[in-house]
Amino acid sequence: MIRQLPNLITIARLVLVPPAGWLLWHQDYGVALVVIAVAGLSDFIDGELARRFDWRSRFGEFADPLADKLLVAVVFVVLVLQEHIPIWLVVVVVLRDVVILGGAGAYRLLFHDIEISPTFVSKANTAVQVVLPLLVLVTLLEIPALSGLVAAIVDPWLFGVAAAFAVWSGLDYVISWSRRAIDGMQERGAP
Repeated sequence: MIRQLPNLITIARLVLVPPAGWLLWHQDYGVALVVIAVAGLSDFIDGELARRFDWRSRFGEFADPLADKLLVAVVFVVLVLQEHIPIWLVVVVVLRDVVILGGAGAYRLLFHDIEISPTFVSKANTAVQVVLPLLVLVTLLEIPALSGLVAAIVDPWLFGVAAAFAVWSGLDYVISWSRRAIDGMQERGAP
C-alpha cells in the first residue's frame, strides 16, 4: 500500500485543481495561493518518493504530468480572464502542451509504446509555471513593500522566463522524440 503513496498524492493534486480554479475565480487569492502552493509542493514530494524508493507506476507516469498540466491550465486561464497575466503567455504554454501531447500520441501510434521521462528543462518549466501564478497572487494580495517588488519581477521578467522555458522545453521534447522516432524507424527498416 505504501508503494501507492506517490499515486495518492497525485490524485490529491488532481482533486485540488477545481478548488484552485474556483478560489481564483472568486478572487479569494490568499486561500488560492495556499492551495496552489500545496499542489506544487505535492508534485515535488510524489516525484521524490517515486524516484527515491522506486515506487514508480504506469499510472503515475501519465497522471502526474496530467495533474501538473490541468493545474497550470486552470490557473493560467483564470488569471488571463481576470487580466492578471497576458494571453500571449497562455498561448505559448498551452501550444507547447498541445504539440507535446500530439507528438506523444503520434509516437504511440507508430511504436505502440512510450516511456515518459521528464527532462531537467521540462521540470524547470513546470516549476516556473507553478511559481509564476504564486507570485502573481502575492502581487494581488497587496502586501505592503512585497507586492510592488514582486510585481516588478513578474512583469515582464518572469513572464518572459516562463515563455522561454515553455519554448525551450517544447523544442527539447520535439527534438529528442523526433530522434527516437527516426531511430525506431531505422530499426524497423523504414526508409
